[in-house]
Amino acid sequence: MFGKYLHDIIIAVEAILANKLKSVLTALGIIFGVAAVISMLAIGSGAQQEILEQIKLVGVNNIIIEPIVDQTSSGSSEESDKESKRFSNGLNLLDVAAIKTVLPTVKEVSSEIQLNSFVQHNQIRRPTVLMGVNPSYFSLFNLRLERGDLFNQIHEESGQAVCVIGSSVAALLFPAENPIGKFLKVGHNWLRVIGVLQKREVLVSSSSAGLGISNTNDQVFVPSKTMLIRYLNRAMVNQKVGEVSSNVQIGGRGRGMRIAQTITTGSDDGTAETLNYNQLDKIVVQVAETNELEATTEILTRMLLRRHNGVADFKITVPELLLKQQQRTKDIFNIVLGAIASISLIVGGIGIMNIMLASVMERIREIGTRQAIGASRKDIIVQFLAESTLISIVGGLIGVILGIILSRLIMEFSDILTIVTPFSVLVAFGVSAAVGIIFGYLPAKRASEQDPVESLRA
Repeated sequence: MFGKYLHDIIIAVEAILANKLKSVLTALGIIFGVAAVISMLAIGSGAQQEILEQIKLVGVNNIIIEPIVDQTSSGSSEESDKESKRFSNGLNLLDVAAIKTVLPTVKEVSSEIQLNSFVQHNQIRRPTVLMGVNPSYFSLFNLRLERGDLFNQIHEESGQAVCVIGSSVAALLFPAENPIGKFLKVGHNWLRVIGVLQKREVLVSSSSAGLGISNTNDQVFVPSKTMLIRYLNRAMVNQKVGEVSSNVQIGGRGRGMRIAQTITTGSDDGTAETLNYNQLDKIVVQVAETNELEATTEILTRMLLRRHNGVADFKITVPELLLKQQQRTKDIFNIVLGAIASISLIVGGIGIMNIMLASVMERIREIGTRQAIGASRKDIIVQFLAESTLISIVGGLIGVILGIILSRLIMEFSDILTIVTPFSVLVAFGVSAAVGIIFGYLPAKRASEQDPVESLRA
C-alpha cells in the first residue's frame, strides 16, 4: 500500500524543499505549539514530583500540633478578657502521653523542641539546631541511619546525654574518623554520638517552611527529656508576687501557668527570640489510616482544648491534606496552561490549512498536468496530505527539541522543577501529526476535485 503511493510522497517532499521559506513559516505554529505543550506538561510533572517529595518529608498521615505563642495582644474585648483569666500549661509532655493513650486511631506520637545552638568538636565550631525528640520521631519523618543506632526509650526516660547527628554535621566535624562513640560539645553540654543519619535531599520551596520541612542534615537530635533537663524547660516559670517576671531562668523541671507570659527562650547563647510558655515546640501525631485524618484532627482539637482549660493556644495542621489541596490547585492551573498551549497547535493547524489551500490555487496547472498523465484523485490527495503531514511531523520534532530546551531554561532561571516525561513527548508529537492530517485533508480533497481541463487552461 505504501509502495503504491511512494511516488506521490516523493513529489510532496520535492514540493516542500522547493518552497523552504513557505514550509518553515507554515510549520512555526506547530513548532511553538508543541514546545509550549511540552514545557507546560513538564511544569505540571515537576510540581507533582515536588508534592510527592514534600509528603515524604513531612511524613505520611502526620498531624502537626504547634503552640500559638504570645497571645497578649488579643484585644480588650469581653471574650478575650475572660480567656486571659484562664490558665494553660501549653503544649507539654503530658499532652503527648494523653494523645498516645486515649486515641485508638493514633499510630505514633513524638514531641519536638528546637533550640538554636552551636556544636563543637576539637577546633571546629558551627551553628546548629538542636532538636529534642522522641525515639518515634525518626520513623514519623522517614529518617534512616547511615551508621550507629537511634536512641531508645531508655535514653528518653533517663534523659541521657546522647545524640544522633545529621550527615552534614558528621562530614564537617569528623571528616576522617568514625563519629560513633565520640563526644560533641553542643551548647554548654557534652553529648555522646550514637548515630549518624543518611543524607537527605530537601526540596527548597516557598511552602517548605510553612509545612515545617527542615534540613535534617545540619541538625543534632537528642531525647526530648535530655533537652528539658540539660538545656531548655519552658515549663519552669519563676514569678514574682504582683508582677509577671520579665527575666525567667530556664532549666530544671516544673509546671508552667498561663499567667506567666514573658519567658526568655530560643537561643543557647543567651539571646531572647520569642515569648513562649509552652514546654514543646511541636507535637507530631501519626494516624494509622489516611481516611482517619479529619476525624482524628477534630478529636485532637476537643481533647487539647479540654486539657488546656478552654484556651485555644495551639493550632493543628494536616500537611498531607494541605499538599493534596495544593496539588489539585496546581493541576487546575496546569490544565489551563495546557489548554492555552494547545490553542497554539490549533492555530498552527489552521495556518497549515490556509497555506495548503493557497498552494492548491497556485498549483492548479501542476495538478491538471498530473491528472492528464494518469494521476488519480487518490494520488492528488496523498500528495497534498503528505505535504501537510510532513510539515507537521518535522515541526513537531523541532518543537519537541525546543520544548525540552525551554523546560530546562525554566528550571535554571526560575527555580521551578520541570520534568519532561516520554508521555508528554509522545502526546505532543502525536497531536502535531494528527493536526497535519486533519487540517491537511480539506486542501488535499479540494486539489483532487479540480477539473483537469479547467486546471490546464488556468
